[in-house]
Amino acid sequence: MNTGALLNVIRMFFLLISSFIGVSVALGEAPENWWFAGWFGAILGLGFASMMIVLDIMLRGISIRSFSHGTFGLLIGLLCAWLVTRIGFFDAGWVQQFAVAGNIFNLAIFLGFGFIGVMLALRSKREEFSLLIPYVRFRQDELQDLPTLLDTNVIIDGRVHGICSAGFLGGSLVVPRFVLDELQKMADSSDEMKRSRGKRGLDSLNRMQTDEEIEVSIHEEKFDPNLSSDAKMVELADSLVARILTNDGNLGKVARLKGISVLNLNELAMALRPIVSPGDELELELVKGGKDEHQAVGYLPDGTMIVVNQGKPHLGTRQPVVVAGSVQTSAGRLIFAELNHS
Repeated sequence: MNTGALLNVIRMFFLLISSFIGVSVALGEAPENWWFAGWFGAILGLGFASMMIVLDIMLRGISIRSFSHGTFGLLIGLLCAWLVTRIGFFDAGWVQQFAVAGNIFNLAIFLGFGFIGVMLALRSKREEFSLLIPYVRFRQDELQDLPTLLDTNVIIDGRVHGICSAGFLGGSLVVPRFVLDELQKMADSSDEMKRSRGKRGLDSLNRMQTDEEIEVSIHEEKFDPNLSSDAKMVELADSLVARILTNDGNLGKVARLKGISVLNLNELAMALRPIVSPGDELELELVKGGKDEHQAVGYLPDGTMIVVNQGKPHLGTRQPVVVAGSVQTSAGRLIFAELNHS
């Protein structure tokens, strides 16, 4: 059972329990008029449960981290309000002549300081709480355990599933609702190329969701429709204290300027490219002829092309070669090698 279905089951159970308690209380208070009391209690119970469910849906973008921050801020605000009211200003003789006004001022101070405390706490990072508790430092989340936001391009790329299956990416994967909507829009596009990319992205996401070893969730928070997808991604990563997995260089630059951790698949692929130096010995499959008559061409796992001199007679076979040198071209690095028959 997925998380959404489980939440709906819990909500239905809460409705039933609330209505049962409402009926029980009403019958206990007015047993002589049990018919009216039973219906009245059931309606009150259902009404209360419905309000709680609506409140739960409205707060679905709020995490337990935000709630704990807000609670801490509320306590600080109430403490400040209590200190202000203890100075005795409202106990002065001329103020006591207006007892109602004094009570109103007291209430206003508690409400005002509580509200300001909550808002300041929600806008603060955990590290800033050390200013209030100087000798206590909140443990930083391990980078590997942070939730990872997936953008549209990296889902379409299709390599995320393999990286997660290999164990190189931990933590939960989070797909924002606006990213899923963008994929669906592309899959329904009249443009054949966009439609193909959208379907490939949805298929990739479906493979990840059906893999029990990978935790994938859809984040339902809505954003200003005037914001770009990159701006929404950065804002969501900041609010969830998450990292971003992407292959978009511009999104990565903007996110890093905001202090957000970014994992770029293209940078990872570049870092994993094997370093080939003159004199290195390789096993290479020769797949096609080269530009010159005697040459044959093979490829490294990362796609780097190697031109093997005197390799034409060995096409279709796997041969040991020795790297002779390399040339940097506009299309990438071109490596030359010789057959190694020693």
